[in-house]
Amino acid sequence: MINPGYQGKQNAAVLYAAKKCKIKEIYSIGGPSAIAAVTYGTRKINKVSKIVGPGNMYVAAAKKEVFGDVGVEGMTAGPSEITVVGDRFSNPVWIASDLVGQAEHDELAQCILISKSKDLIKKTKIEIFNQLNNIPRISIAKKSLINNGILIQVSSDKEIVDVVNRIAPEHLELNVKNYKSFIPKIKNAGSICLGKYAVMAMTDYNVGSNHILPTNGSAKFSSGISVNEFYKRISYINLSKKGIEKLGPSAITLANYEGLAGHAQSVKKKN
Repeated sequence: MINPGYQGKQNAAVLYAAKKCKIKEIYSIGGPSAIAAVTYGTRKINKVSKIVGPGNMYVAAAKKEVFGDVGVEGMTAGPSEITVVGDRFSNPVWIASDLVGQAEHDELAQCILISKSKDLIKKTKIEIFNQLNNIPRISIAKKSLINNGILIQVSSDKEIVDVVNRIAPEHLELNVKNYKSFIPKIKNAGSICLGKYAVMAMTDYNVGSNHILPTNGSAKFSSGISVNEFYKRISYINLSKKGIEKLGPSAITLANYEGLAGHAQSVKKKN
């Protein structure tokens, strides 16, 4: 495990989790230099075959840079994102708290509200700035919301679905009365919280599914990290004499069509 320390020390909770996972080696490093260290190795650190896990924009960029020399997960796990869908039944105080809670992660965190209700958007905006004054990380959250926060008013449920699928958010909250009608139509999202009580902040801690999810639109083509990241698949092919005699002519036809005479001859000689 590579995990940056704070003031020269590793977080006790992280160390406990590592122990539960039976991790034997921990290096107190982070950022692009850590990605380089485990990709190519150092005097103390052996190079690895694959790197998985979240990070900031610099870590995400470093992983893209070394991909090919080392394996990485099939997604971008960068600065965190939340998109909330609300309606006229939604509580603006609750929605504002969800957006502020996400914004305190990082100045680059992305917080979006989508709704058909102009009144909800207006009240949520006012409530956001009221709640900002009540958190210690106000400077981080405020920069995130001002620079990356978006309040989007739409005119139809179809438009909500289209915008969500285009954004492909890491976290999606369906804080609407009829959330079940949206579920089959949403194709691009890392995780989806269903209903007004399914708060994204809960998924940070203790309500189930893995929390290392695709960001920056990569939910359009990838999923969150799972045990599949640690599996490799090998193909095994066994052909009998009868099998190659039956399938060989088709392979020869395709090889000749591609202009690969050597391939065709390789099959012909076994018939």
